Amino acid sequence: MTWTTVCSIKDIPVLGSRRVARRQGMDVALFRNASDEVFALLDRCPHKGGPLSQGIVFGRGVACPLHNWTIGLDSGQAQAPDEGCTPVFQVRVADGVVQLLQSELDSHALDLAPPQAGPCAKRIPIAVG
Repeated sequence: MTWTTVCSIKDIPVLGSRRVARRQGMDVALFRNASDEVFALLDRCPHKGGPLSQGIVFGRGVACPLHNWTIGLDSGQAQAPDEGCTPVFQVRVADGVVQLLQSELDSHALDLAPPQAGPCAKRIPIAVG
């Protein structure tokens, strides 16, 4: 297994997050809780695709900024009564350095598309002529 250094733990605010861009696929969101635990999830809520990296971190969960769903940081699972799961990435912290598995960065959850929102989300065919 090859671990890739992505940042220092100090780069993730306590009760906050940081996004990690991948060569392919959606960003990975890193979260740091008040106990200095670090978690990694796909930056996409399973409900409507909200950016979890913009949510509020508390305990071992994050509240999605769109509809306040609580997602478990360790499991990616939505808290009942909500249902759904977002992909989880393995993460480790060694000597203050945060690392992710390169194999997961290269292959995990590449089939999920980022959400499309707003007036430009749908293309409307226009007749020319």
